[in-house]
Amino acid sequence: MRKGEISASMMCTDLIDLKETIRIFEEEGVEHLHIDVMDGVFVPNLSFGFPVLSAIRKVTTKVLDTHLMIVEPERYI
Repeated sequence: MRKGEISASMMCTDLIDLKETIRIFEEEGVEHLHIDVMDGVFVPNLSFGFPVLSAIRKVTTKVLDTHLMIVEPERYI
């Protein structure tokens, strides 16, 4: 990420309507979408999994800045 670029965390979104939230972020000039992927093992919290990540990819061309907090991340690369 370059200085002055905006990255929005998807953890702060309306989980009922991710597509609309992404549209709003894009309209507001967000360059990157930050997505935390947690498995409940490496860290205790659960968040977005790979199916949600795939769905987000289908509705935006923005950079998906993905933070993998999972056991054995190399299995998913």
